[in-house]
Amino acid sequence: MTPAAPPDAHLCGATGAPADGGGLALAGVSASAGSRAIARDGTVAARKPRSVARTDAAPASLAARIDALCRAALLDEAMAWPKPGLVTPRDSGSHRDMNIATFIASVGALDGCFAAMAEAGAADAPLAVLQRIGIEAELRMRAATAGVNTHRGAIFNLGLLAAAVGLRAARPACWGGRAVCAIVRERWGDAILAARAEAPGTHGNAVFRAHAAGGARAEAAAGFPSVTDVGLPALRRLRAAGIDGERALVGCLMALMAELDDTNLLWRGGTDGLAHARAAARGFLAGGGVLAPDWQARLCALHDDFVARRLSPGGSADLVAASVVADALDRLPDAPRRS
Repeated sequence: MTPAAPPDAHLCGATGAPADGGGLALAGVSASAGSRAIARDGTVAARKPRSVARTDAAPASLAARIDALCRAALLDEAMAWPKPGLVTPRDSGSHRDMNIATFIASVGALDGCFAAMAEAGAADAPLAVLQRIGIEAELRMRAATAGVNTHRGAIFNLGLLAAAVGLRAARPACWGGRAVCAIVRERWGDAILAARAEAPGTHGNAVFRAHAAGGARAEAAAGFPSVTDVGLPALRRLRAAGIDGERALVGCLMALMAELDDTNLLWRGGTDGLAHARAAARGFLAGGGVLAPDWQARLCALHDDFVARRLSPGGSADLVAASVVADALDRLPDAPRRS
């Protein structure tokens, strides 16, 4: 989720319906939207609750399945509660221009975006092609949200992961969340950093100049270290403790918030705002995190504090969705090798 300040990068490209996967067909890649099913119009239908990333559904093309997985991760992240400063089904957090319906509409508008990214990756497309796909997806997003930026950062992060999954089809020994993140660094890392100079007016670049915070571009170019070193381990620790679903996503968010130089927090609150949010997240984790009996009450108090300060950890929220996708890839039943 990317509220308020957009990150410093787009991804984007060929328009039209994605191909059917072609040579990307692979059994075992699937997703559920937690307790919700996403319709093309962005509406949500009730569904029996289950894990975000199931891996036992009928075979389908890899492109279609990564698309479903990415959109399910975005919807589950949006619906998770409580999340300090962020939009949830309960309220709009620190935002006046969006609510949960905005996010649901946005996820519906992204139908096909990540499939197109996977197809482009399978063709070993350069970053410029991925950017064109992302720009088209952003236009659809803004049309569905009356111009509000809900998922620009997610289009960037998850688009690159989807492209790396497509490219991975030619590298059968490279699989799993960490390996896919590494492919992003190896194939597109230099181009991602070089593209920063082409977008000098973005909020992300303004934060980079003011605070030397790398933001979405630096994170992706380095192979998503916050995902591999923070988000994935957090999800796995919680799963080992018997925690899954919404509670695990919130725990992952707080772990990321405690470590990330979140450019959304810097944009809204400066260095003091970032320091306050990180200290709050670290204090929450030190008190047991989502394993503590009073975890929801403590997060609700933090939420009120963040709203009063107009703080919103949107960069951390984007990486929750990326961590969920990477975790799902790491648990594929037919993966040649996981890492």
